[in-house]
Amino acid sequence: MMTAKKATGPRKERAMPDEPLILIVEDEPAQREVLAYNIRAQGFAVDTAGAGDEALARIREAAPDIVVLDWMLPHLSGLEVCRQLKSAAATRAIPVIMLSARSEEVDKVRGLETGADDYMIKPYSVAELVARIRTQLRRTRPAAIEGRLEFDDIAMDRTEHRVFRAGHEITLGPTEYRLLAVFMERPGRVWSREALLDRVWGRDVYVDSRTVDVHIGRLRRALRAPGGDDPIRTVRAAGYALG
Repeated sequence: MMTAKKATGPRKERAMPDEPLILIVEDEPAQREVLAYNIRAQGFAVDTAGAGDEALARIREAAPDIVVLDWMLPHLSGLEVCRQLKSAAATRAIPVIMLSARSEEVDKVRGLETGADDYMIKPYSVAELVARIRTQLRRTRPAAIEGRLEFDDIAMDRTEHRVFRAGHEITLGPTEYRLLAVFMERPGRVWSREALLDRVWGRDVYVDSRTVDVHIGRLRRALRAPGGDDPIRTVRAAGYALG
């Protein structure tokens, strides 16, 4: 059973939980809203923070796929936020795109040496920022921006929202479809129930972890319908994996 979470202030806007989540860290409200509007318009989920410590709290609550990080922030600079992210095992793989009015080469080098994956000098084109976001996603979550996913004899057409196995179309419910998309983005990765709850259901609802088992069972039955083996592996005391 699901129950809505209570509002706790500004939160991410995520139409579908498996959308790439972009965290915008910018202390200027007008600029923050412009970025959020334009990035959301490109089909990404967006979360925002106006300060460095707030950004770190947001990331602890729900790790984004990319952090767009302003250098000049109150209390805790973007440089320090980046340093902390890249020094922690749980967050070092999250791409960071640093935004800064500092145009000197020494400043760009400093930002990159701190761990930033990209560096943009203000003023910048929002279209170019979106292009750089896509570039980072192609490296870390390529399947999230590609129209077709394939694993063995399973194919998912994300453009037409259709799934096939060995050439036979499979009918999936919305939740089973999102589960399969998560598995197919990273075949072989073991997903815990908690990680699947976050990725598939999102953090805006409470769902019993046993609900994951129910939907995994439905997904397995659907994938076996054409006569193939069960492609989903149960890893005892850890979770589930595809392949």
